[in-house]
Amino acid sequence: MLEILPKILKYKLAYAKGGRTPLPMNYTISLLYTCNSRCSTCNIYEKKAKNLTLSEYKEIFKHLGKSPYWITFSGGEPFLRTDIDDICKAVYKQCRPAIINIPTNGILTELIIEKVQNITSSCPKTQFVINLSIDGIGEQHDKIRNVEGNYEKVIATYHGLKALKAKNLSIGIHTVISALNVGDFHSIASELIQLKPDSYITEIAEEREELDTMGADITPDMVSYKAAIDFLIHRIKNGRYKGIGKITEAFRIEYYELVKLIMRDHKQIIPCYSGVTSAQISPDGDIWSCCIKARSLGNLRENDYDFRRIWSDHNAILERQSIKNMECWCPLANAGYTNMLMNIPILMRVFYRSFIKWYN
Repeated sequence: MLEILPKILKYKLAYAKGGRTPLPMNYTISLLYTCNSRCSTCNIYEKKAKNLTLSEYKEIFKHLGKSPYWITFSGGEPFLRTDIDDICKAVYKQCRPAIINIPTNGILTELIIEKVQNITSSCPKTQFVINLSIDGIGEQHDKIRNVEGNYEKVIATYHGLKALKAKNLSIGIHTVISALNVGDFHSIASELIQLKPDSYITEIAEEREELDTMGADITPDMVSYKAAIDFLIHRIKNGRYKGIGKITEAFRIEYYELVKLIMRDHKQIIPCYSGVTSAQISPDGDIWSCCIKARSLGNLRENDYDFRRIWSDHNAILERQSIKNMECWCPLANAGYTNMLMNIPILMRVFYRSFIKWYN
């Protein structure tokens, strides 16, 4: 983590001055919209795109160079891309990111285990995080996901991935807290934590252009969400962690407290660096500052796959200014964690909790 401190200073300077900015350090790359789930909190499977090919990704990665620190390969369902292992190998060769995160619904158990084993052995110097999406226990999960047997399959995937014992592999569980499960969150979280994943994270269901959920009644009410997340914060604060786990969980506490304030006040609580430190690439090559707005700043296919050309263009400069003027707000987790890295008071609290309060 120390290696990103010089980058933080560069980003803060670019944010303050406006205009052009260095390439981001946090990329979300949506590989496809296709999905084998039919989640009540997501309609992304209804969207269509001409997906970027492996050869096109290689050109993109060549232009990104060593700028990525953290990459998320998302979907749809990322493991429906039969070449996902080749894409990971390509970005490893060109960019050597410190972390690659892949969220999955866990339905394709044998395929996922095979691909993850191939990826982790081929990319030994990158830490891989596979986050399995679980929104309920047993039939409740299947009902939310609208796939019979989903819960049984994702649990089988979890145990199969754990059995790999790859040194550069972490297995997480991710729960979307929505109006459909917020009332049961205490029992859901308690049972999933008992599985002892390497990390347990949550995100609040929200309206997103990317997910085609604008106007959907999926966000839990503030009182219910606060009760749910306060329970999780209490569990984290009273947990015992080692090594990097202390820092990770300290950031989790900060993020959950931040979400409560954002949802209460409907505004940015800390400055948002989307469009500066983080960006998203859609399946057909559009560059977005984030997936909430999903506003295209330009298309990579139309710009010789040169990310920097679009990142330095007038449209990107205007987008950054709009975000800096706080014309938007959201609790998006991916950008939220990067934003916290740019916030000195939060970093100081994380340091205190990780190295003083949780020292023993």
